[in-house]
Amino acid sequence: MIVSETDAKGIIVYANEDFCKIAGYTKEELIGNPHNMVRHKDMPSKAFEDLWNTVQSGNIWNGMVKNRTKDGGYYWVNATVFPSEDSKGNKRYISVRVKPTEDEIKTAKKLYETLS
Repeated sequence: MIVSETDAKGIIVYANEDFCKIAGYTKEELIGNPHNMVRHKDMPSKAFEDLWNTVQSGNIWNGMVKNRTKDGGYYWVNATVFPSEDSKGNKRYISVRVKPTEDEIKTAKKLYETLS
């Protein structure tokens, strides 16, 4: 299970080992950088606008995401992103991702073609 946490501006404050492994980055390379550093160029901006607007309004977002690896490759994940707060009351966004099935990937590709 791939897990990360960002602050209210989308800066990574936590990344688990599975995230590091699939993306090809060390924790030190991820933490302190914007989460969109792993955004693949094929992902439509509209998809990320929807994600961001959903979680900023306090709701949970779920969908397929195509991310970029450090070496320029890519990987698909089925992501659930939800708002949270740290112990000081600061907004945080937690993302839990799992590897999708081939059918889920095909469906996502078709959907994102319509958004591009």
